[in-house]
Amino acid sequence: MSGIQRSPGRAALHPALSAALLLSALLAGCGGVQVRPEPSLPQPLLQPMPARVGLVLDEELRTYVHEETRGGTGWKVDLGAGHDKMFRNVFGSSFGTLQVFESAAAARGSGLQAIFRPQIQQFSFATDDETGGEYWAVTIRYNIVLSAADGEVVDNLSLTGYGSSRGGRAANALTRATHSAMRDAAAKFLVQMPALPLGRKLAAGESLSAEDASAPQEDPIEAVPIEADTP
Repeated sequence: MSGIQRSPGRAALHPALSAALLLSALLAGCGGVQVRPEPSLPQPLLQPMPARVGLVLDEELRTYVHEETRGGTGWKVDLGAGHDKMFRNVFGSSFGTLQVFESAAAARGSGLQAIFRPQIQQFSFATDDETGGEYWAVTIRYNIVLSAADGEVVDNLSLTGYGSSRGGRAANALTRATHSAMRDAAAKFLVQMPALPLGRKLAAGESLSAEDASAPQEDPIEAVPIEADTP
């Protein structure tokens, strides 16, 4: 990325940097905070399951934005792009063969063993003032619809990511805490999915069917307490 460009007698800002500073100034002036978290997840050190699955990243997920007004301040958290990247990474690391679709209809009849469609159910956060001045906290709740190749819903997997960050400017702290929550959710899926009954069936090379819908989920993907990040 280009930095500050200099010319004799004066300093000129790169156009992209100037635009970013202008956006920050406008947001500050109107009392708003806008962030677009896109975490860089480390490459998981695990062996992908030998399964052929589909991943549906639909428009609802790709364009998901959380907006609210709290204490006279407008908050906008653009979660779509970051989650598109995260789920591609997570599922690509979890399964030997992955096909990505933009809709459930496009995935239907694909002949794969199973189809996963992640959804963001809830995004919530607490500022450092609300947590006693110590850290920012973020919770993201997900639902992952698990279907057979014919589109028949087999199960719904619930998953919650928790993240936190200490101090700093509001936008930076909220972004770091959101990154942490996304990493937490990704780690839970990567570690716990292979141990679920349906995960073991996929690893054995079997395809999911409507009959699997009656089998209770024995090992839900569990939540863990918040742990504050280092500054």
